Amino acid sequence: MSETLRNSVKTMVKETFEGPPVPVKGSWFTSFEPNSGIFGVIEGMSCDQASISVHGTTVAAHTDHIRYHMWGTNEIIKNGKQPKMDWEKSWEIHSVDEQQWNRIQVELRNEYVTLLESIDAIEWNELLANEVLSSLAHSAYHLGAIRQMLKVVKR
Repeated sequence: MSETLRNSVKTMVKETFEGPPVPVKGSWFTSFEPNSGIFGVIEGMSCDQASISVHGTTVAAHTDHIRYHMWGTNEIIKNGKQPKMDWEKSWEIHSVDEQQWNRIQVELRNEYVTLLESIDAIEWNELLANEVLSSLAHSAYHLGAIRQMLKVVKR
């Protein structure tokens, strides 16, 4: 993969999780506000807010589902094959206490850092390129879902 494309992928992944660069000079697809990526959107959210059901799911479930998907991506990068994954189980979180909510956020950040570090070290092939780009798209999709849920959660 060319250095230009690798840097572009990293920029999009960073915007998904961290929001646009500060000071905000523009955004590719998130809001122009600082903290409009996944980390900023869930930052300061209480475990009670993260546990509010919106149409049968919670922000905590979405956040952990993003982590789970990213873990799978990191495993594919590391081992070259898809790990056994239980997608239904990844949606089983209905409520969290403060400790669980903090753990989900820390584990998501760890998977994010691992992915960013891996992007620089990957021996790229079509499978890995598709996997990294699908992880980006998947995370961006859930960022949008969480932002919509916040309209209910933060009322």
